[in-house]
Amino acid sequence: MTPTLRPIALSAALLLALAACKKQEQPAPPPPEVGVVAAAPQTVPLQRDLVGRLAPYRSSDVRARVPGVLTKRVYQEGSDVKEGQVLFLIDPAPLQASLSASQAQLASAQASYTNAHIAAERARQLIGQKFISKSDLDNAEAAERSAAAAVQSAKAGVTSSRISLDYASVRAPISGRAGKQQVTEGALVGQGDVTLLTTIDQIDPLYVNFSMSVSELEALRKAQGAGSVALQGNGKAQVQVTLGDGSVYGETGTLDFSDVVADPQTGAVSLRAQLPNPDKALLPGSFVTLKATLGEQNNVFLVPQAAVQRDTIGAYVMVVGKDGKVVRKNVETSGTRDGKWLVTSGLAAGDQVIAAGLQKVKEGVSAKTTPWNPNAAPAGAPNAAKPDAQPKGEKPAAQQN
Repeated sequence: MTPTLRPIALSAALLLALAACKKQEQPAPPPPEVGVVAAAPQTVPLQRDLVGRLAPYRSSDVRARVPGVLTKRVYQEGSDVKEGQVLFLIDPAPLQASLSASQAQLASAQASYTNAHIAAERARQLIGQKFISKSDLDNAEAAERSAAAAVQSAKAGVTSSRISLDYASVRAPISGRAGKQQVTEGALVGQGDVTLLTTIDQIDPLYVNFSMSVSELEALRKAQGAGSVALQGNGKAQVQVTLGDGSVYGETGTLDFSDVVADPQTGAVSLRAQLPNPDKALLPGSFVTLKATLGEQNNVFLVPQAAVQRDTIGAYVMVVGKDGKVVRKNVETSGTRDGKWLVTSGLAAGDQVIAAGLQKVKEGVSAKTTPWNPNAAPAGAPNAAKPDAQPKGEKPAAQQN
């Protein structure tokens, strides 16, 4: 190396050494700031979202119980009727004639009995004077007994004829809403078979029929055995119905039946709830969405939805440990509640779950924790007003003079 280039090389080496020292002297960046929530175990209602179908509380077919010609429909189709109210009229003339014939038979039987009774009384008086034989007395008393039996048979015939005549006025067997007329006036009904005239449905209250899979019920029973779930029995479990437009029905139903046999075709168990319907706004046959409260869940955590992430392994959350470093925890969820995930396992009481700033952290790095504010504006949002903004039409103070 020539004497001229040697000072230049030394100067360059000195500059490189100074630059390296400056880089080493730069401070490390501060740990990212994240919003955290403290995990706290809670007891929350055990709810399931299901689909059910409405059914009438009671349903009764109104049929013709005697043969005859239908003469009149008394009720208005689709109206509410009371138990015992007359709905249809059947021509009573043949039935009235049958009643009259039965009454005539009863009168004849009573007359025969009177004659037989008088003859038997006379025979009982004469037997003491030995004017007749014992055989004649026995025959007279036998005729009296036969006549008395004939009277009883005739009375039964009259009663039967009166019942048939009463059936000519077809009455409502239950209170409810009567449906469409099935047979027109002038048709012959009840000839050889009972004829369906209409149907009455009691729609206050209503039944809500739904089902749950056997596997889900078994999981709930196992959880109850472990103490994490407390199931409620029939009459205590509540059902909240959501209508087709998304609104919540104002009345709350109660579970009143749970089948003990699973359907072999669907692998589900049938359940039923009783739902008040005082305004008769709900109609049988409609499908509804319902939220069934079956009991309580113990030791579960409500975590903001933004805190729960998912990948190929499953759901997980990022937690800031006691050493200030971020740790991943795999969790299991069971639906949502009030806009939060319901975490059933994977968390411990006091865990600092990151709910804001997840994009800033990685597993194993340090993070600075601050309480999570769900109402905080997202980063980069425009300010409502800038403090250095000047009113429109005014000049800065430096330009007013």
